[in-house]
Amino acid sequence: MKSLNVEVSRLPNGLTIATQTMPHLESTALGVWIKSGSRNERENQHGIAHLLEHMAFKGTGTRDAWQIASDIENVGGEINAATSVETTAYFARVLTENVPLAIDILTDILTDSKFDADELEREKHVILQEIGAAYDTPDDVVFDRFSETVFRHQMIGRSILGTPESVRSFGSGDLHDYIHTQYGADRMTVVAVGNIDHADIVREVEKKFGDFRNKASAKSPAYANYVGGDYREDRDLMDAHFILGFEGRAYHARDFYASQILSSILGGGMSSRLFQEVREKRGLCYSVYAFHWGFSDTGVFGVHAATGKEDIEELIPVILSELARASETITQEELDRSKAQFRAGLLMSGENAASRASQIARQILLFGRPVPADELLERLTAITTDRLTDLAGRLFSESKPTVTGLGPIGTLMPYDQIRQTFGSSPKKMARPAAQ
Repeated sequence: MKSLNVEVSRLPNGLTIATQTMPHLESTALGVWIKSGSRNERENQHGIAHLLEHMAFKGTGTRDAWQIASDIENVGGEINAATSVETTAYFARVLTENVPLAIDILTDILTDSKFDADELEREKHVILQEIGAAYDTPDDVVFDRFSETVFRHQMIGRSILGTPESVRSFGSGDLHDYIHTQYGADRMTVVAVGNIDHADIVREVEKKFGDFRNKASAKSPAYANYVGGDYREDRDLMDAHFILGFEGRAYHARDFYASQILSSILGGGMSSRLFQEVREKRGLCYSVYAFHWGFSDTGVFGVHAATGKEDIEELIPVILSELARASETITQEELDRSKAQFRAGLLMSGENAASRASQIARQILLFGRPVPADELLERLTAITTDRLTDLAGRLFSESKPTVTGLGPIGTLMPYDQIRQTFGSSPKKMARPAAQ
């Protein structure tokens, strides 16, 4: 299958291979993406997906940790990995002549990792330090508490890092069990972008991954259920952090791209409504932005602000007022500017091999195919100002809001008062007086 200059093949075991040729490049970005992340963990596995990603580089049956690092760096390459809520990725960037070596190393760590007990103890100690550093970073803590409140008592809402107790509990056998049950060819995609030939990549990957198990035995994660609510933690900090959230839209939902555009108009840059009204005109905070997280079965729309404790009482009504105003009017100028930003971001990311490889992999895992840029841009043409105001009215009134505060938040507006701002039906939001 070919989509523009993206070619896709599938091995007999179900493994998908996609490539995009960029003849002007000397290097190639490539990796293995697995449709399994932190939300795939069982109750007693909190943090194991992230620990597994760390341990992948700590030794195999043929290479120790030093050899993995030196083999790739001896040719000037780079190798890394990342864990998200729904995916895990292992990727490298090398000169094109060294692509077979990169594929060999990636195969080695995914099929023959030893998870040596001594290496495991050292890496667990590193992750415990990472957890401690995150706890000392208010930006990280407030988003962790926000996710926990949005998806209360669900895997999707838990911190990717795990807890000190859960991380300490894992042994080598737990990691072997997790990779064996979660990693199957049916959940895996290999993507390479650079000055490459598709047939060459398919041959190399098939030699290494052709015998990989066909299917992951673990069940798919439970369907996510947006809950919402209120979480507040008074801490002795210089700044107060505030997040207000609502149920968003999944990747496959009709309003997904409209939600992305709405978040950009409200708080996606220096020209956005929240930045202009809250920071530029009123000077009420140093950071404010809107975001929309899409998942395979749900989404979250939110606004984050960080401010001094003396300004939080005035700040919240202004944010609420701007959200209410979005359900009344969106200008064509705002819509055109946001569409231009989306288009530029999409096309610019396509000029970077690593970004493009990641983009192709995500699309295949989510939609079963690479989605051409023209098709994505066409979806923007269906978005109108009326559609955005209607979406805002529904988005901010159809779900229970999630409020998260961290720091000196004694004057933060009560939850019930915030909730009363948003009516129970679309377009029924009160406009709080913004002093």
